[in-house]
Amino acid sequence: MSTSSPILNQYQIIASLSSQILAEARLSHWDPLTSLARQYQLAVEALRHMNQLSSEDRAARQPLLAQILDDDARLRNLAAPELKRLGALLGQTKGQRSVSRACGAHS
Repeated sequence: MSTSSPILNQYQIIASLSSQILAEARLSHWDPLTSLARQYQLAVEALRHMNQLSSEDRAARQPLLAQILDDDARLRNLAAPELKRLGALLGQTKGQRSVSRACGAHS
């Protein structure tokens, strides 16, 4: 297995970042996720500009992809309640603004 190929190294970086993101989410540390998500995005973008995988590299990346996808699914499950809470807060704020505008228009 050629674990030293640049493209596999990039997959390893992405897998590491996805694990870090999941760990922070499990601890409800939402603020550090912004920085980690940006690093993740940049790592994925860098991967898009790399050469094609060899068949050996394709086989070697399978466990990394499985980990990345598993982390992503777990993160979505953890984030869903927080996103729902934020959505409710935004909805309340929007409703309060509408009421304020309506009351202001009738003053």
